[in-house]
Amino acid sequence: MRFDEGTDLDTSQVDDQRGRGGIGGRVAVGGGGVGLVGLLLYFLLSQLAGGPSSPLPNGLPNLGTGQTADDTQINQSCRQGSDANTKLDCEVVGVDNSLDAYWSDTFARAGQPFRKPRITFFNGGVSTGCGAASSDVGPFYCPADREIYIDLGFFQELQQRFGTQGGPFARAYVIAHEYGHHVQNLRGTTRQVQAGESGPASGSVRLELQADCYAGVWAKHASTTPGPSGRPLITDVTDADVNAALDTAAHIGDDYIQSHLGGGRVNESQFTHGSSEQRQKWYSSGYQSGDPSRCNTFDTPDLG
Repeated sequence: MRFDEGTDLDTSQVDDQRGRGGIGGRVAVGGGGVGLVGLLLYFLLSQLAGGPSSPLPNGLPNLGTGQTADDTQINQSCRQGSDANTKLDCEVVGVDNSLDAYWSDTFARAGQPFRKPRITFFNGGVSTGCGAASSDVGPFYCPADREIYIDLGFFQELQQRFGTQGGPFARAYVIAHEYGHHVQNLRGTTRQVQAGESGPASGSVRLELQADCYAGVWAKHASTTPGPSGRPLITDVTDADVNAALDTAAHIGDDYIQSHLGGGRVNESQFTHGSSEQRQKWYSSGYQSGDPSRCNTFDTPDLG
């Protein structure tokens, strides 16, 4: 995957809170607010790194007070596709621009109103409309303020701890998955799921698998979706790129995390995001069809 070197980037939806101080309090996680790895990542890091052992939402560490955004640097450094090809934060901006364009058009074609989500970069911890969160939670979407939050260090964590291949399209899958939660929030799907549900056919798993499918749908159209300049922002999506995204999906399935990074035992009753096979299946389903209507994980008895 590459970005069109001369295409403009739009940073107007980005809040940059990196290096601006920590936060305190507790995270309020519910109705899809947890993102890519969410609770499983939190529990995993708590066990392996000697962190807090209490379950969310009561066990996050106190991270201090005071938090503001300063977008000057990112506005100046992320101007064109060439910046997205060389800088990680600009890469995420470029992917977000493409997602904005695709989903704005999709909602417009369906005659439905659309509001772009904001995206916040942070280090260590952040205060959100869903409460306070630490980086241990992983990337997440908060329905209350319609914003995606990400500590960019998570991508290194995926490769070093989870053993993923990495790469720009794998990282794009992470962002597109969180964006999928925004789509669910706008469509009212998020409200169908009760907080705390778990199990292989639970509402939580269905919500996450649908977000994977939405990520695949966008990936199908990524190289033809026009960016802020009117021409496609993303180019040269290859089979290797798609395989890298599928590799990431395989390494963040509930069963993989439990067996390889947890206690070694797979407990399906604790599934909240779906198995590796399921996550790959639904991302592939979205990618192959390119049709969001094929992502209705709530109306099928067979999740894979």
